[in-house]
Amino acid sequence: MPLSSRSLLLTPLLLLLGCSPAPELSKIEGYAQGTTYQFSFELPSESTTELATIEKAVNEEFARLDLALSNYRDDSRIEQLNAQKTTDVLAADDELIMLIEQARKVYHASQGCYDLTVKPLFDLWGFKKDVFSPPTEEALAQTLTTIGMDKLETVDATHLRKQIPELRIDLSSIGQAYSVERMGKLLENFGVHNYMIEIGGELQVKGKKPGNQAWRIALEKPLPNERKLQKVVSFDSGESMGLIASGTYRHFFDSNGKRYSHILDARSGKPVEHNTVSVTVLHSNPTIAGTWATALTCLGSADGIKIANENHIAALFIDQQDEQLIETQSDAMNELKGISFAPK
Repeated sequence: MPLSSRSLLLTPLLLLLGCSPAPELSKIEGYAQGTTYQFSFELPSESTTELATIEKAVNEEFARLDLALSNYRDDSRIEQLNAQKTTDVLAADDELIMLIEQARKVYHASQGCYDLTVKPLFDLWGFKKDVFSPPTEEALAQTLTTIGMDKLETVDATHLRKQIPELRIDLSSIGQAYSVERMGKLLENFGVHNYMIEIGGELQVKGKKPGNQAWRIALEKPLPNERKLQKVVSFDSGESMGLIASGTYRHFFDSNGKRYSHILDARSGKPVEHNTVSVTVLHSNPTIAGTWATALTCLGSADGIKIANENHIAALFIDQQDEQLIETQSDAMNELKGISFAPK
């Protein structure tokens, strides 16, 4: 399963460039991690680096990330670790440990709603093959015994231990946002400080476009079977900022008059039933933004707004009540400087 799928925890909201890039911008685009990507950036005037050199480095980094973190390929290092069904201490890359520990912080903050080990639940509900199959309470209870980040121990910076041999780590909910972060660092290593990186709708911006113009990003209205714009985000300050948006409104099953979201609460093992249809998170670190976007979408606005406030996370919740979309912003979102939201 590609990193971009988020293991069906959510489908990222479509994020579109608000304005066409100016001619002076360089562009790299293509297909990776099961989705499309687009980088727009300004090479420094003194740079002698060829665009082809940067594009080669981008492709090599995508290939490295894929081999390290992708759950859809059996030869990736994460799947090799998952295949070791043992409670012995296992060697792991420090990069993987870092991502697990970031996820663990949000796991605890979300009171277990967000969990990197939930993949068996998606298989149980039929989401893996896109065939809805509600489990029995007995099957659900049994599957819940095989998941839980509290059963994954970090021994040190390069070693893990599973407390149950069957435990599997799925990085789909964090891997794509981490890829955005890595690509930003890659561009900066080439001396680029004005850029927009977008991978499958998850993005990071820094600096300005030529002419001192702010990067402007359009957010999609979170309604199924529609492609309309909700509002435009303008990054006026030029500071580095990741924007990750998550939603329940694209992937779901309707059965016997009831809608079942693909977003599962790891605590109950069941699809969430709240009215929150999307959550947008802004953070200087895209990986942190992506992790929190997933967790807050799982929690929903009623519980999520309190937890976002406690953890100083800038989040925009959108709930659907009948035909009405209701927005709620966390305190940190209200306090953001240098970023403005405007209607479409």
